[in-house]
Amino acid sequence: MSNDNHSAKRRVVVTGIGALSPLGHDWQTVRQQLHSGRNAIRVMHEWQDIEGLNTQLGCTVPEFALPAHYNRKTMRSMGRVALMATRASELALESAGLLGHPLLKSGSMGVAYGSSAGTPAAIGDFGRMIMDRTTEGINANTYIKMMSHTAAVNIGVFFGLTGRVITTSSACTSASQGIGYAFEAIQSGKQLAMLAGGAEELDATQAAVFDTLFATSVKNDTPGLTPRPFDAGRDGLVLGEGACTFVLEELAHATARGAPIIAELIGFGSNCDGTHVTHPNPATMAQAMRLALQDAGLAPADIGYVNAHGTATEQGDIAEAAATFDVFGDRVPVSTLKGYMGHTLGACGSLEAWMSLEMMREGLFAQNANLNQVDERCAALDYITGQPRAIGTDVVMSNNFAFGGINTSLIFRRWMP
Repeated sequence: MSNDNHSAKRRVVVTGIGALSPLGHDWQTVRQQLHSGRNAIRVMHEWQDIEGLNTQLGCTVPEFALPAHYNRKTMRSMGRVALMATRASELALESAGLLGHPLLKSGSMGVAYGSSAGTPAAIGDFGRMIMDRTTEGINANTYIKMMSHTAAVNIGVFFGLTGRVITTSSACTSASQGIGYAFEAIQSGKQLAMLAGGAEELDATQAAVFDTLFATSVKNDTPGLTPRPFDAGRDGLVLGEGACTFVLEELAHATARGAPIIAELIGFGSNCDGTHVTHPNPATMAQAMRLALQDAGLAPADIGYVNAHGTATEQGDIAEAAATFDVFGDRVPVSTLKGYMGHTLGACGSLEAWMSLEMMREGLFAQNANLNQVDERCAALDYITGQPRAIGTDVVMSNNFAFGGINTSLIFRRWMP
C-alpha cells in the first residue's frame, strides 16, 4: 500500500529510551516479570484509613537511585511525577548518547510530555487553602508541582532544552500523544529531536476517581489475580505509576552522529469520539487505528502484533475489542500489559510502547495476565494466553484510549539499516 505523502516526510527513529516502571527499570528485569506471568500488584495499606474508598490495590514503582546532582536546589520544583519523568528522561538521553550534547540547548530539541495531573499532594495544599482559608503550607514551588504540565516543564529546565514544549495532559493518552506530537514535530522539520513520553504518580485521589465510577477492582484479598483485562471474571482496573521517555530523532541526524537506533516510528493516529466523556466509541477507536495505518502507509495485514489498552473495565474492554476486530479481524495477536502493572494512566502510552518494542526485537510477546476465560461480549480476537508467544514481526501497533474520548495509535517498525 503506497503513500506518496508519507515518502516526502522526514523519517523518525527512536535512539534512546529510559523508564521507571512497576515491573523494573531495565528491560531484563521487566522481561523476567512478564515471562513469569505474575503481576506486581500489591495491597495499598496506606489507603486503608480512607473512609469510602473501596479499592485497596495499586502498583508502585520500586525504589530507584538518584545521582548526586539531584539535590535540594535542582529538585525544589519537582513532585514525584516530575522527578520520575526527569530521571527517566536522563536515562533516555544517556542511552541515546545525548546527555550533555550541544543539541539539547540548540533550539532544535524540545519536549512533548504529559501526565494526568501534577502531584496530588500539592493540589491538596491549595485545596486546604480553599477549605481552611489559610495559605499555610503553600510556597513558591507549590503550583509548579501541581500544574498539569509539571513534568514537561521540569524536564525542559533540568536539561536546558530550548526547543518546543508540547504539553499533553490527556489522562490515559498523555504519553502516546506526547510521542505522536513529537513525531509530527520532527517529521515536519520543526525539530531535529524530541524527548517524548509521560509519567504518573500513584495516589489515592486517582483511585477515588475510578471508584466513584464503580470501575476499580475490589479483589483486595487477591492482588495477584487482578486486574483481568478482557476476562469474564474481571471487576475493574488497578492503578499504577511510572515514567517512560523516548528520544525521537530525525533519521539523517541520528545516522550522522552514529546514534544507536532502537526502532523507527512510522505511524500516528489520534482523534476524538465526540460523543461522551466516559463511554468509549468503537467506531472512532477503530478510525484512530486506521489513521495510524494510513500515516505509516501500511495495510492491517502488515501489523504483526497489537498492544491493547486493555484496562479491565467492562465498557472499555468490550469497545476496544470491537474496534480492534473491525480493523484486523481475528488474525492479529493481541495482548495488554495492564494485567502486570496496572493502569499507569499518563505513563502507560510510553511504558507499553517501550515494552512492545522490546518484545518485537526479541520476537517473544507476553501473554495477557489473568486472562482465563474471554468475556463472550468481547470480540473474538487472537488473544495471547497461557504463555509468551513467539512472533516474527517487523511492525507493531500500540493503542491507548482516554477519558474524553481521546484515541491514539502508534506504529513502530524494526530498525533495518
